[in-house]
Amino acid sequence: MSNVFIAFQKNEDSRAIVNAILADNPGAIVSDQPAMVKIDVPGHLVVRKSTIEEEIGRAFDLQEMQVHLITMSGNVDETDDEFTLTWHQ
Repeated sequence: MSNVFIAFQKNEDSRAIVNAILADNPGAIVSDQPAMVKIDVPGHLVVRKSTIEEEIGRAFDLQEMQVHLITMSGNVDETDDEFTLTWHQ
């Protein structure tokens, strides 16, 4: 199974997003680099609005995530509540 990945600028605002992804994706592998944080997950990665809101303590629009996003790999499926990357077999 191939990994999907997502990478964010390394800053204070993206920390809650990264923490939420790690909470919701137990198989996630983090690569912490000087200017970015890359998260690899085998096959399927989900970003949940509700988990980010718990991390930051306020309402969050998933489109805010785009400001901090550097790159990603996988097929995207996006709703108001979840952003998912997968590799379809």
